[in-house]
Amino acid sequence: MALFTCCNGGLPLQTTLLSFIVVITLFVVFKLLNSIFYAQSRTKLDLPPGPPKLPIIGNLHQLGNQPHLSLHQLSKNFGPIFHLKLGEIPTVVISSAKVAKEAFKNHDISLSGRPQLYPAKYIFYNCTDIAFAPYGPYWRHVRKICILELLNTKRVQSFSLVREEEVAKLVRHIAEGHPGTINLTKKLGHFANDVVRRAAFGRCFSEEGEDDGEEFHEMLAESQVLLGGFSVGDYFPSMEWIHTVTGMKGKLERLSRRFDRFFDRMIEEHMNHTRVRGDHKDLIDVLLDLQKTASLEIPLTMENIKAIIMDMFGAGTDSTLVALDWGMTELLLNPNVMQKAQIEVRRVVGERRTVLESDLTQLDYLKSVIKEILRLHPPVPLSLPRESMDDITIDGYRIPAKMRFFINVWAIARDPDTWESPEAFKPERFIGSSIDSRGQHFEFIPFGAGRRVCPAITFGTATIELALAQLLHSFDWELPPGVTAQNVDLSEVFGITMRRSSDLIVLAKPHFGCNIQRL
Repeated sequence: MALFTCCNGGLPLQTTLLSFIVVITLFVVFKLLNSIFYAQSRTKLDLPPGPPKLPIIGNLHQLGNQPHLSLHQLSKNFGPIFHLKLGEIPTVVISSAKVAKEAFKNHDISLSGRPQLYPAKYIFYNCTDIAFAPYGPYWRHVRKICILELLNTKRVQSFSLVREEEVAKLVRHIAEGHPGTINLTKKLGHFANDVVRRAAFGRCFSEEGEDDGEEFHEMLAESQVLLGGFSVGDYFPSMEWIHTVTGMKGKLERLSRRFDRFFDRMIEEHMNHTRVRGDHKDLIDVLLDLQKTASLEIPLTMENIKAIIMDMFGAGTDSTLVALDWGMTELLLNPNVMQKAQIEVRRVVGERRTVLESDLTQLDYLKSVIKEILRLHPPVPLSLPRESMDDITIDGYRIPAKMRFFINVWAIARDPDTWESPEAFKPERFIGSSIDSRGQHFEFIPFGAGRRVCPAITFGTATIELALAQLLHSFDWELPPGVTAQNVDLSEVFGITMRRSSDLIVLAKPHFGCNIQRL
């Protein structure tokens, strides 16, 4: 702006440049003084240890492209709880089950705060969803709605037909690719999307020849990247203006408008009195009915409804895709495990083509396989950030309010002090074990723990179990010719969830011959 003014009769160029240099110099000096003050206050507060910090950026340079791995390496040097300065944000990282248990058992409420992340404000309607809403009356209200109305056991069971029909469709689409190779990752992505779409909207767009399904799939993928990527404003709140310069703000505004138009169409359709409902209410039906209830503690706005539905999609679709994609990858790399799981499924189901949800209670080994998948590949390897709301003491360290917290779920699940051969894929470790994924066993928290634990565990687990059982029952799986376990690409793309960086290409031979398409 200053350079533009000088070209139009404003201040001389030299004066403008000098002013700019002075501003930058003052900014750097301010940051340096702030760092010195912060270092002094750290000593006074007795914070956990941590690596040395650079001026201005702190420890941001140490995060790298895979923050969960970088933070795991730092924990080897500085212990299971350590301290960082990420830009302007003081941060604590927890990397062991013992410290996580102390934190959640003793300070769950104090650690239930959620910092307001810049991308989430746009994608989740000013953070009025469940995952990103700040702790308080509104969050408690919508979480209660989610647990009691949207994702209770009865509601999850009511979607059993949806899951079974979508699994059958997935099998048909895979069988159509025989005898050639198929892109299993892509098919699993559409399956995960369709299950959540039918639960939320009551119908599946892809079966009706609409473009909405593909568009929504693309929007979801973009939102996951933006939420999991680097956002300057989240680490330098005083520089949030830079998002306008980098184009981040424009991207988020465009994506937000696209989601808004999509949800408006879906809600308008549900409010149409001529619409014929299915045998059960979908999630939009439930939320719209609740909106009309005068007894609600806090009335729901249309934006609140959109934010909550967005949560269902973001969490439900990606966690299912990540678990199934990594699960099939691990089974192909460990054929003995796959064979053992297939023998169990085929023994229980027999010659019947379709796996029923009632069969799942007898598939103990398959359940252990899924636990092992979630241990090695938790959908969210680094927990969504929390923010301490009070001064607390953890592991003997005094930590003030307004400190950001990350739980390194990935590191905890691979801790050699807890797990024997932690890098190995060994489902047998869960046989006869009472450890589950619901947040009470802190050595295994793929869906989080405490008040902020994922409320959709039951829905997600039911979908993953049924899909994996059916895939193992219906097909015999191999890697393509010329591809061996040693050259399968296992690299990851870091986002809010941890997807594989390359798609899984496989050969799927129908176990029941061509008749599998009649499933």
